Amino acid sequence: MSWEQLSNDAESEFKNLHYGLIHVGLPTIVNIGKEALPYIKEDAIPRNYVLCENGDVSFADASEDTSEVAKVIEFTGIGNEKVVSGLHTIHGRDKQQKTIIGFKGYLFSSEAFHKQTRRIAQGSKVFSVSPRNFSEIFVSIPSKEEQRKIAVLLLLLDERIATQKRLIDKLETLIKGIATVLTNNMPNTKIAGCLDCHASTLQENQIATSGNYRVYGASGICGYTDLPEVTNDSILIVKDGSGVGTVTYASGEYSVIGTSNYLTARNGFILRYLYYCLMCFNFTPYKTGMAIPHIYFKDYGKAKIYCPAIEEQRKIAAALSNIESKIEIERTILQQYAMQKQHLLQQMFI
Repeated sequence: MSWEQLSNDAESEFKNLHYGLIHVGLPTIVNIGKEALPYIKEDAIPRNYVLCENGDVSFADASEDTSEVAKVIEFTGIGNEKVVSGLHTIHGRDKQQKTIIGFKGYLFSSEAFHKQTRRIAQGSKVFSVSPRNFSEIFVSIPSKEEQRKIAVLLLLLDERIATQKRLIDKLETLIKGIATVLTNNMPNTKIAGCLDCHASTLQENQIATSGNYRVYGASGICGYTDLPEVTNDSILIVKDGSGVGTVTYASGEYSVIGTSNYLTARNGFILRYLYYCLMCFNFTPYKTGMAIPHIYFKDYGKAKIYCPAIEEQRKIAAALSNIESKIEIERTILQQYAMQKQHLLQQMFI
């Protein structure tokens, strides 16, 4: 099913597992009672279908990344729900009952399994697998008691990761909420009056996978160079593409891909304070372009933001920076949990 054939409203009694949700959005073990899968529209219900059952798995059959080919989820908590595994998925069921519910999702997420899927994946730009290819893959299945122990451990770790993500989301919402309240007084200063805009001509083909200095792209650090383009703190803002308007604070020595600008504070203004102002700023009215959206400093620079006296800016920036530091700590913890899970998926399956 394409997204156009699906709806978040209950237009039918059938739910659909879209392959995009396997790649992004769903945990390895999917409790249908807790996850909001889209409904199939009445006029798009297929004539022939197989309803998913508890313990069934569904693989995404294609990806632009070989490590994501055959990414899997396992169904639990289906109850009376009618769920159909959608287009570009491979629906699997353990008819011989060699496995327990909750084990297969982790088994097919293991490095031992994905080493084999990377070998059989076909394609040049988009890689894919088929059910026929799966006959070439072998996995080791321990006793059901051992399966239960593995499944319980990894499920608990997944739940802790999910909790950590929710904590980070709440802190990010908190900092944006506080920033909005503190900076939402009567606008009195043009953005171009407190910030200078600088462009970069650095292209992605000019960066390396290693080097002495970071290079920032639309989604964070995307590579490295041997010479830094910027040597002071600045506000990075994505000016082209799907992430247009994304604001990041960068410190130290680094470079920036040409799809972003970097902004520096003028005398009498605190850069950190201006960063929190732009974090809350609505760039939507300043977006241009249909296929690829753009924003230009010459346009949004005319807009006004609230800038109090410099000491007040400094106090607000310090308070919000404390929350942001807490977020960074929690992100580090999340990364450690993710690394622990990856290690277990590499070592617990042969």
